[in-house]
Amino acid sequence: MIETLLQPRILEPKDWATYLFVLSFVLIAITKTAFETRFSEFLRILISDKYIKVYKDTSHLMSGFTILLFIVQIISFSFFIQLVLNYLGYVSKSDWIIFLRIFTFFGIFVLSKFLIEKIVATIFNIEEFAEQFNLQKVSYRTFIGLILLPINIYLFYNNTPSNILIYCTIAVILIINLFSYLVSLKIYQNLLIGKLFYFILYLCALEIAPYYFIYYLITKNLAH
Repeated sequence: MIETLLQPRILEPKDWATYLFVLSFVLIAITKTAFETRFSEFLRILISDKYIKVYKDTSHLMSGFTILLFIVQIISFSFFIQLVLNYLGYVSKSDWIIFLRIFTFFGIFVLSKFLIEKIVATIFNIEEFAEQFNLQKVSYRTFIGLILLPINIYLFYNNTPSNILIYCTIAVILIINLFSYLVSLKIYQNLLIGKLFYFILYLCALEIAPYYFIYYLITKNLAH
């Protein structure tokens, strides 16, 4: 008589991720419907600087368009961070508690960094540039968030991680960020004349140091 051993199959819950993906697409649909012209210009941000020039007024920073897509941005980046950590073997990609922690930390980090930048810009007397620069960074970061959304969906539901896709995505994020800085220097060069030293200090203090500090904390904590 052949003895049959039954082993339980553990299925990790993924409904929470599905709800968040659906929520992200709903927010994008609402944004596209409510701000149709602006959304169309926004999608061309990498090939045309029209969006940056038209919507450079800082009042747009707190508009419904920016706020709705900011939520999508935080969700997308939080998912991608968790997927990368899962690829490295540190966390489970289906752990909603880990996602909640990453989401909270990333959201607080972005908002805190924004407030600190305003304070530092006042000290360095480059408020006008800093406000417009922040709006531009938000625009490019939001665009990256939209790109990440379908990539996150693929990586989350695909049990075989794609090394090439992960590394290519990280490379694209870095390239777009570098591109945004070059565009800023081109557009706001008149504002920076005579304040280049302060601008370099601004970049080192708020665009390089915070990310290095986070990298150090994450690697140190995960190593233990």
